Amino acid sequence: MKRELPIAITFICAFILTLQYFIPHRSFEIMYEISNIWIQIIGVFAMILGIISLIMLHWEKIKHKKENWGFSIVTLASLVGMSLVGLIASENSPVFEWLYNFILAPISATMFALLAFFIASAAYRAFRARTVVATILLLAAVIVMLGRVPIGSLISFGIFPKMAEILVNYPNVAAKRAIFMGVGLGAAATALKVMLGIERSYMGSD
Repeated sequence: MKRELPIAITFICAFILTLQYFIPHRSFEIMYEISNIWIQIIGVFAMILGIISLIMLHWEKIKHKKENWGFSIVTLASLVGMSLVGLIASENSPVFEWLYNFILAPISATMFALLAFFIASAAYRAFRARTVVATILLLAAVIVMLGRVPIGSLISFGIFPKMAEILVNYPNVAAKRAIFMGVGLGAAATALKVMLGIERSYMGSD
C-alpha cells in the first residue's frame, strides 16, 4: 500500500491535468485551478523540508568539525539572518534591501562570473580542430564572433556581419528547434513513465 497509493495519486493528478488540455469544459478548469493551489501548498511544505534538511546537514558538519565546516557556519548564519530580517522588517525595509543589494547580488554575480571561465575552457576543448565537424564549428564560431564586433565588419567590408546573421538565423535556429523537440519528447516520455508508474525514483530507492 505504501507504493500503490502514491502511484495512484500521481496517476489521477497527472491524468486530470493532462485531460483538461483536451476538454474545454469549466469543470476541468476548476480542477486545474484547485490543482495549482495544491501545488503551491505542497511547494511550501517542500521548501520547509528543504530548509530543515539544509540545517541538519550543516549542523552535522559543524558538530563533528568536518572539512570546510566554517562555511557551514556562514551558511546557517546567512539563512537565519536573512530569514529574520525578511520576517521582522519585511522585504521593503532598508536593511533587507542593503543585505540583498550589497551581499546577495554581488555573490550571485561572482558565481555567474566564475562560469565564464568554465565556458571558455569548454569552448577551447570544443573548438580544437581535430575533426571535420570541429573545424566547421570553429569556423562558424569565428565568423559569428567577428560579425558581432566592429573590427569584423571593417576587415571584411561588411561580409562577416551578414554571414553571422545567416548562421544565427538559419542553421542555429534549426539546431535549436531540433534540440527543443528532443527535449520535449524526452520530457513527455518521462512524464508518461511517471504517470504510469514505470519511473518511481520520486518514491526513493527500491
